[in-house]
Amino acid sequence: MGIPGNFLSAATEAIDPGISGWAAKLNCSISLGSGGRNGAGVLALQSAAAGEAQARTASSYPVAVGQTYAAFADASGATVPERIGIQWLTDAGTEVSVSWGLTTSAASATWHRISVGAVAPVGATRARVLLSMMTPGAAGVIGYFENIYLGLPLRQPLNLLSFNAESGGEIDSSAWAAGTNGTLSRTAPVVSWSATWYYSGGQVLALTVTASGDASAVCVERPSVQPGTEYLAYAYLNPPTSASNTWVELRFYDGTGAQIQANRGTLAAPGTGWYRQSTSGVAPAGAVSASIAFGITGATAGQVLRSEAAVVKIRTANLTNSEPNANVVLAADANAETGVGQWTVASGPATIARSSPWGTAGVSPYSYALTVSSATAAASVLSSGRYPVAELQNWRIIVAVRRAAGGWTYSPSIRWFDASGTLIGTGTEITFTVASDGQYWAFSSDQAAPAGAVSAQLDLTVTATAASSVLHVVGIVLIQVLPAAEAIADDTTASVAVVYRGLAAGALTLYRVLLTGERTLVRGPDGLVNGVTLVSDTYSLQDYEAPLGVEFYYQAEVRSLTTGAIVARQQSPHTTLAAGDRTMVWLKDPIEPMRNVQMQAQHPLPTFQRPIEQAVQRVIGRRNAVTYSGERSGAEGDLVLFTRTAEERRRLDWLLDPGHVLFIQASPRSGWRDLYAAVGEAGDAPDGADDDTWRVWTLPLTEVDRPTSGQAGSATRTWNDIRVENATWGDVLARYDTWLDVLLNRPKTPGG
Repeated sequence: MGIPGNFLSAATEAIDPGISGWAAKLNCSISLGSGGRNGAGVLALQSAAAGEAQARTASSYPVAVGQTYAAFADASGATVPERIGIQWLTDAGTEVSVSWGLTTSAASATWHRISVGAVAPVGATRARVLLSMMTPGAAGVIGYFENIYLGLPLRQPLNLLSFNAESGGEIDSSAWAAGTNGTLSRTAPVVSWSATWYYSGGQVLALTVTASGDASAVCVERPSVQPGTEYLAYAYLNPPTSASNTWVELRFYDGTGAQIQANRGTLAAPGTGWYRQSTSGVAPAGAVSASIAFGITGATAGQVLRSEAAVVKIRTANLTNSEPNANVVLAADANAETGVGQWTVASGPATIARSSPWGTAGVSPYSYALTVSSATAAASVLSSGRYPVAELQNWRIIVAVRRAAGGWTYSPSIRWFDASGTLIGTGTEITFTVASDGQYWAFSSDQAAPAGAVSAQLDLTVTATAASSVLHVVGIVLIQVLPAAEAIADDTTASVAVVYRGLAAGALTLYRVLLTGERTLVRGPDGLVNGVTLVSDTYSLQDYEAPLGVEFYYQAEVRSLTTGAIVARQQSPHTTLAAGDRTMVWLKDPIEPMRNVQMQAQHPLPTFQRPIEQAVQRVIGRRNAVTYSGERSGAEGDLVLFTRTAEERRRLDWLLDPGHVLFIQASPRSGWRDLYAAVGEAGDAPDGADDDTWRVWTLPLTEVDRPTSGQAGSATRTWNDIRVENATWGDVLARYDTWLDVLLNRPKTPGG
């Protein structure tokens, strides 16, 4: 894939398969070199004599006066430094001017970024990219270039700062100013960035400390903010030494321009490279604007702190994207970027701290983790701050953890508080065992906020199973979602609507589990759900074979399609179908549940026989007979039912018509045992001539094995229902968010 938004063609950008997109401009020849990162080809410039050597794009590209443009490339040259420029042209091809980027501070054979930003001047209608080797001392000096871009500036998502402020002064230094005890300038150090990272490199800010002590620089741009909204700020820092105390700060200002709050994130540098440091904060009451600053504490005179790629934005799903944030846990508590946030050790021997140094324990895009250490094998409880929630909604906790030493189990719970701050409930804990492979594992559990809940506090019970155990925690999320698993009982049809969401890719097996531990495979549209390949992360079905009057739940297991190993387990909430009247019996067609019917039965229900093939031999002179027996078969007997109306007779006839195996259920209080049975010859015996008189039906039953065929249709939801409820397809689209909502008849809330 090419660089997004590039005016240059793919071949001109990557120098693949040749150099046809380029031409020599000054004191050089060009050729195709090798060893590139954006494709194998590179543009090789060879000086013809001493002096600057330049190449240009063979084509020019349309531009608009007053619009800001950017150009960058990756360069490699062991002899002389480089720079990049944008040549502005008229329609006739006459040069208007050239905007040059800074010359790199040194020559380097490693790939490094060169860049420039500029506003198209009056008279310019087209532009070219210029690549320059600065003043070779003789002929034959070679420099290499690739990964070349010309176009609108590539910006980090939702940045409230201008391109010039974000980029570290690609255009000029006007977006930044020295704060205290320092001077601010721009430079172009030799830094190697990933070929696919387009937001850093080239020109950067350099803060030079005037006298020993603290020094800082601040962005003079102050974008507007809203009180109560959470914001992120981050920038890359290049500290002078690994021991330097450098930082990024998010600052809030009132209407008079006075600073009223600052949230600092201090870098724990592992060396003297370039490291992204972030911070965050909620805009306080009275805040009207914000900005970003960077600095160094306790510096030595003459030290230089460099920075670029600065961002101030409303908090989104993570540091670098534009997806809206739905996590009510504050960023400072969720990812330990600035410290431990509001987390405390409520009980137990554990201690908590931010991991150090940068990058050793974080998981992209975060650079740190909350480090939990326990000297002894014991349980500890970590408690968060309180976060706003909505009552009667499902909330999901997601926490990513990894074992760094020892062994751990982890249990999340939620404490719910009302508007007065009174504890009104605590969510049930689920215990997870943290794998010993040193990888991050994300564990999630769902809990419903009780009525009256307005805030929630997370309690993480972490149990060290060995002395000197260390656990890393990151990515803490509390988010309102539809439940990961639902089991909605419908007593009118003696069925359960089962829905699983967020399933991992793989093969699904779904069990119905009694509290005794007995597990039964659940029937789906393709048969028993045993190794069904998932085509979506959502799976739903109607279970018409769940027991009556008994508590149970569903457990989904997803196995890898390649290894067969279980990659995910999800358990539904517990549910119970009503036992119902002891005189009523459900006759269900497992294959076509729309035929299901509930009938009144003779009471008490019959006692069935279990036939057996048996031969009896009576031996002369012997008291006891000798018997030869086969295996005893399942139950057989007659079930006597009553139909009270012509409609009930029609429903029973329709059920019996296809001759399918039936699943027959009754209240456990009746003494009935649920069974699958084939029905023999059956007919009704009228008590009178009236269509609405009661009639007696005798159903000869023979117990059989459970059928394994798939389920067709539903007893509760048909297209006719949708036609009756909605006049047009437009009404269906307006009433429901998803097809799953149509199936479950779950319309939008009014005004939603």
